[in-house]
Amino acid sequence: MKHPSPSATERAGLLEVFKGLGCLFIVLHHLAFYGPMADVVAQAWPLWVAWLNEHGRLAVQVFLVCGGYLTANSLAKLGPLAGQQIWGLVRKRYLRLAIPLLAALSLTVLVTELLRPFFDHDSLSPPPEFWQTLAHVFFLQHLSDMDGLSAGVWYVAVDLQLYVSALLLMLVAQRAQAIWPQWSLKAWLGVLWFVLAAASLWWWNRHAELDDLNLYFLGAYGLGWLAHAVRNAQSQAIGVAGMLLMGAVAWWLEPRWRVATALGVAIGLAGAPKVWMTGTGQIGGLGRQVVGWLSRVSYSVFVVHFAVSLVVNAVVTHVWPADLWVNALGMTASLMLSLLAGAWLYEKVEKPAATGRRWWVWAEVYIASSLLAMLISGSL
Repeated sequence: MKHPSPSATERAGLLEVFKGLGCLFIVLHHLAFYGPMADVVAQAWPLWVAWLNEHGRLAVQVFLVCGGYLTANSLAKLGPLAGQQIWGLVRKRYLRLAIPLLAALSLTVLVTELLRPFFDHDSLSPPPEFWQTLAHVFFLQHLSDMDGLSAGVWYVAVDLQLYVSALLLMLVAQRAQAIWPQWSLKAWLGVLWFVLAAASLWWWNRHAELDDLNLYFLGAYGLGWLAHAVRNAQSQAIGVAGMLLMGAVAWWLEPRWRVATALGVAIGLAGAPKVWMTGTGQIGGLGRQVVGWLSRVSYSVFVVHFAVSLVVNAVVTHVWPADLWVNALGMTASLMLSLLAGAWLYEKVEKPAATGRRWWVWAEVYIASSLLAMLISGSL
């Protein structure tokens, strides 16, 4: 969800709209999925809650495509990469992802244990364990077959995996171009990304056991990369046709709404009029500010909203367990408070420079919070 910032003009355009809407829908999806306020609301509006529960997660595909597009945009500005640059870029991406996540997890593990005595619900994660805590610092929890301590932490790990894949593919394309110079670097990248994206959509994405790995998500991410390439190509028609063919084959092999969503977003980014990418179409000045703000704080909202929703769910369920309108207002309040908490986290934690020293501070805070949570739960 966190990617290199696009240019000032792009940040006012379609990318921001996609990221802003994705931010809202992923929060609503988790509210519907984890309950229990949504369970009460579903008695009056079952179709609405069921739709959010089942299809709200498609916001992930939006973020994946936007991530691929933005990574392509940032690497295109860097030009050919030297091997020694890879470590620096990976380190920079890791720090930008890890610092806000560690801050949010520090809150989540404590909130979970403080709520547990009077909020007995499946949405609460078990008390953290020591090795599980350390695994989260380095995004290894799911690869180590450990449960996540908050909703969506798996996505942060996958985002880093996908970024590393993009860097490695750049090196492969540069090597191929050096051996076969009759093809440009852009051409090699286009071919390699098309092959990888097709392999993911046609095969890896059809195997749920791979959903902790980048292979499962390379299709949507690769469509984002290809959308950037097509948008900057001399002839867009061939590129768009290739993306449509890839999506059509994927749908024929196994119809999946996540494939249709990713393809739709990618086609939108590849073929949208220039004004859509440099503005927000008919959205006025205030609308642009709101969309831009949502886009900027989207990652911080993503990592902190689960802790906020736990608190609101616990309070509403404890005091008004069956009141329809209070639970509906509770879901709305949880969304609004998540946005405010995300905005605060963005200003205080995400926005400042992502340095190794700040990472160390937040890693210590997170580990201390997890140890305190273990002490509260009696597992330490």
